[in-house]
Amino acid sequence: MRERGVLLGLGGLVLGIVGGERAGPGSATGLLAVAVAALAAAWFVSGRARLAVAVVALALLGGAQTQRALHGQARSPLSSAIARHESQTFAGVVVDDPQSGAFDTDAFVRVAVGGTHRTLYAVATGDDALRLRVLEAGDRIVLTGRLGPLHPDAFDGRARWRHAVGRLDRVQLLALEPARGALRLANSLRDVVLRGTAPLTPASRALLAGFLLGDTRAIPPDVVLAYRNSGLSHLLAVSGENVAFTLALFGPLLRRLDLGPRTIGAVVIVLLFATMTRFEPSVLRASALSVIALGASFVGRPASSLRALALAIIVLLAVDPFLLHSVAFWLSCGASAGIATLAGPLRSRLPGPMWLRSPLSVSLAAQVGVTPVLLATFGTVPVVTPLANLLAAPAAEAVGVYGMLASAVGGLTPRFAPVLQTPSAALVAWVTTVARAGAAVGIEMDQRTAWLALSAGCALAAAAVARRGRRGRSGGGRPAVPVGPAR
Repeated sequence: MRERGVLLGLGGLVLGIVGGERAGPGSATGLLAVAVAALAAAWFVSGRARLAVAVVALALLGGAQTQRALHGQARSPLSSAIARHESQTFAGVVVDDPQSGAFDTDAFVRVAVGGTHRTLYAVATGDDALRLRVLEAGDRIVLTGRLGPLHPDAFDGRARWRHAVGRLDRVQLLALEPARGALRLANSLRDVVLRGTAPLTPASRALLAGFLLGDTRAIPPDVVLAYRNSGLSHLLAVSGENVAFTLALFGPLLRRLDLGPRTIGAVVIVLLFATMTRFEPSVLRASALSVIALGASFVGRPASSLRALALAIIVLLAVDPFLLHSVAFWLSCGASAGIATLAGPLRSRLPGPMWLRSPLSVSLAAQVGVTPVLLATFGTVPVVTPLANLLAAPAAEAVGVYGMLASAVGGLTPRFAPVLQTPSAALVAWVTTVARAGAAVGIEMDQRTAWLALSAGCALAAAAVARRGRRGRSGGGRPAVPVGPAR
């Protein structure tokens, strides 16, 4: 019942976000106040009334937050300057690590303007691109460039859903100051891990950075294509397993603390790791899920995996409704939902030993979860993906566990790094070999084939249930009569 209620709440929030987009920009202050009041009122009612009030409140909250986010873009203090293509100088903070193309480098920069802040999509070329390329998230910079509207192409469209209000072209970097506070600590820890990967070849080093930190910027295009065409791209995104292992590393220290300090310490570690991995959509999902699980354990009310996942999605979408347009976010959520709902039943029904059934069930469950998102976004799904995941996932998990430890130790003691990273290189090479072999198969399933496979699967499941029912009736239709000793 609780799971159904949370899922209904999530559905209401999503409908509210879609409605807010259709309604368009607006301050929505009154709507937001009504939504908050309705959420508060839900605590004072019970039963179905509470569920109904909570669903309506979340729908109103989603609509209000979306309208406010759109209003911040449409009515920004930079609107007139963007329309006139003015050249201006800004002080700001780099939101994410810059991305480099063949001829330019781009970054999202949150700039101060008119007593508030707005995000610009900054693009530099030539020597200025080289200067922008070395920046890190959290760096404080002064830059100049020419303002303009976002282009109507796909990438600038994605920039819009990252809250960018416009472009800043012909960027020149004028001043630089390193990040402060938690961001500076996270960048220092990140640099230690990346420094520990130095003995590897450039391609292996780039892949290891992807496995450990989700940083795929330096991976060669042909390798990226192989992982994508084999359905293994998700291995290069930080997941809940990375967060769990990070917590496990600090487990001996955390276990020495009482429950309250231990929970606070665990939450701080999760947030610091999320900062190291740049709060990518999959990181946001994994971090929010971990924090909710920690909070539930602290209050003594552990939640099921599906309920905790739905709560995490509700929190994230309520804070940033634009995540609804992130394919990476929904792929991460789909994989987690598939594992939470299907991995257990599949594990109990698949034939074979447990060491084979366990990873296979997780792989198949995750694939079922992400397939609708892949079909809706790309139109096809590689058929070889379940087998490729079965072969590659154990090695990828080992990379996440051993590779992080080896990279951290190697970054602190560079002389031991070559020896420590030898197993990491072998594991990365194996996963890449599986990816290339899977991509070479080249057989994909389109939407029509997917519906056909789903129909066949439902028919087989119905037949299995009917057969089990017939066996039950034939074997247990008449109770056995006990035979006692003769008198």
